[in-house]
Amino acid sequence: MILQYGRIPGMFGGYTEVDGAKLKKLREDLAFSVRDLAQEASISTDTITALEKGRRKAWPRNVRKLADTLGVEPRELMKKG
Repeated sequence: MILQYGRIPGMFGGYTEVDGAKLKKLREDLAFSVRDLAQEASISTDTITALEKGRRKAWPRNVRKLADTLGVEPRELMKKG
């Protein structure tokens, strides 16, 4: 696989589906409230709540922000299959 700077495999183009349960578990494991995570990642609380509940897909840049804040690779937040 060839990686390009700024690209996340499987996240080319528009929105991507986030594994909401995984996002919530990682957030809770790090003792972040939704508000704390939103502040640290510069993403709205409404977006994080919607992602955790599976009501919204995410822009790749938001997946990167969340992953960086949670200390994981962006692909770990993506829904499998």
